[in-house]
Amino acid sequence: MESYFGEIAGLLAAFCWATTAMAFESAGKKVGSLSVNLIRLFMAIFFLGIYTWITRSMFFPLDASLHQWKWLIISGLIGFSLGDLFLFEAYVRIGARISSLIMSFVPPITGLIGWIIMDERLSLENIAGMAITLTGIILVITQRKNRNPNPSRVIADPLHVQPKKKKRLKVNFSYHVVGIIMAFGGAVGQATGLVLSKYGMQDYDAFAATQIRVLAGTVGFTVLFFILRRWNRVFTALSNRKAMKRVTVGAFFGPFLGVSFSLLAVQHTLTGIASTLMALVPVLIIPPAVFFFKEKINVIEIIGAFIAFGGVALFFL
Repeated sequence: MESYFGEIAGLLAAFCWATTAMAFESAGKKVGSLSVNLIRLFMAIFFLGIYTWITRSMFFPLDASLHQWKWLIISGLIGFSLGDLFLFEAYVRIGARISSLIMSFVPPITGLIGWIIMDERLSLENIAGMAITLTGIILVITQRKNRNPNPSRVIADPLHVQPKKKKRLKVNFSYHVVGIIMAFGGAVGQATGLVLSKYGMQDYDAFAATQIRVLAGTVGFTVLFFILRRWNRVFTALSNRKAMKRVTVGAFFGPFLGVSFSLLAVQHTLTGIASTLMALVPVLIIPPAVFFFKEKINVIEIIGAFIAFGGVALFFL
């Protein structure tokens, strides 16, 4: 099993992100997702600091080299700040379903960027596993019912006031085109951030490397909140105890465990493989959606889930 450490870490990251997705969805309904994302990063800094203080006797990663600081900061700004902002805007403009569908292209984009930057080469078996897994994920995404008819309230606060719907086809069409571009921007941001994390981290401790990325992302979001003047929403969110409980759970399983496992994954396997395994979140959410939210699933979703895990199995053969 030791030879599959990276693949196992990727699966653990996906399980963590499935948990944090449900926690943040619930919190985002109550206080808005921009506030949730800033607060979760601040929480993650302390979770990571306490962990590294126990394991490495350091609260902050002061032993990281200049190379590691530079590239992990760039990775954090691209992945946490720019990538998330593009994705939030895509959710507002085109909704969660189409945005998630476009985000399913993150693994091949990651594989391409990994090949360009670090000359990582996927085998034919790896490419087959990626293609089969993504086919299953896409089937699940296209069949999932949106629990909230207004996804912008669940996942993203709009960065601007949305224009009123007009009857002219040209205006609506251009609005959706921009949303699709934003979603692809989020996919490229996430993929680039992951590859640069591997390039910058090298053999450095994954949890300490995550803290550098989180610190950079926090700075990026803090600047954004000053520009948008949204601090009043953050203070309102902090006073909502129910929302804060969910944000705490999301921060623990998301930027603390989830992102750290993702860096462990890319540290021990190819970025394209790691990204594919971490893209399983829509599939992993199905069981809790059925048992806890009493959602109904159809045959296509079940088939998609089996196809996705069949593709995953190829990575372990």
